[in-house]
Amino acid sequence: MTATATVLVNIADHIRARREAVLLAWRAAIKRDPGVTSGESLPRNQLYDHIPTMLVTFERELRKRNPGGGDSAEAAAQEPAAAHGLQRWQQGYDLREVTRELGKLNECVVCELDAFAAAHPQAELDILAQARRCWASICSTAVEESVAQYFLLQQQEAAGHVAGLEAALGEIRALEQQRAGLWRQAAHDLRGNLGVVANVTVGLTHTDLKESSRDEFVRILMRNVTSLHHLLDDITSLARLQAGEEQRNLEPLDITPIMLQLCEGIRPLAQKRQLFLRSDGPAGFGVEGDAIKIRRIAQNLILNAVK
Repeated sequence: MTATATVLVNIADHIRARREAVLLAWRAAIKRDPGVTSGESLPRNQLYDHIPTMLVTFERELRKRNPGGGDSAEAAAQEPAAAHGLQRWQQGYDLREVTRELGKLNECVVCELDAFAAAHPQAELDILAQARRCWASICSTAVEESVAQYFLLQQQEAAGHVAGLEAALGEIRALEQQRAGLWRQAAHDLRGNLGVVANVTVGLTHTDLKESSRDEFVRILMRNVTSLHHLLDDITSLARLQAGEEQRNLEPLDITPIMLQLCEGIRPLAQKRQLFLRSDGPAGFGVEGDAIKIRRIAQNLILNAVK
């Protein structure tokens, strides 16, 4: 082994022996730095994440014949540095904290190299310079890879935000289409009720109409007038929905009379089309819901069936 290699191995041994002291000094430097606050709440193992690997990489490079030569040191430092950037991103560091943290590590390692030089005054300056260049290569790669990984994750997060905004815009467009459909539905329901009222009114004009039939038509007419009133209330509710003020009125109710009244009101329209409409079901069917909305849905289905 040459004299140069022997000195470099001695430096590697010094760094290995002082690894824990370097980590402690680095941790203390971070605590003193007001620009690095995210690491204060981290346990020791998370704070040291991938940093010892960088020191081991430095030791390994020093034991080679030509430390820092070519791309060897940089390649060896890339993986732990990128992992460090990922881990710090996950822990909520900002980019400034990542770079300052690695800067403090550089200061601590340089101090150890200076301490070795002071303890070994016979060591040649060019050998010590090789060791410093090796560490500088590893440290600069660490900063570069950490920053690159941080930016990559930042871009991915921004892309996720864009995708979220696009999805939200799609939901808004779908909501607008749904609201337009609700307005069309309300107009459809209104026309259906008006048709029933018109048919009953025509029936009442027949001079040969029996008294019992007239009473039945009047009852149907009044019921559909009431239904029109409900529809107008529903349209008002729809307007409130579009304004963001709609509320569901959930309450216990018997759905049987709602269905019977609907069928009775639409039956004349069915008869005019030479159809029959029969309502059959339990005497009482209790549910919890919004009576107006249930009536609108059922009326739309029955009118569509008749037409």
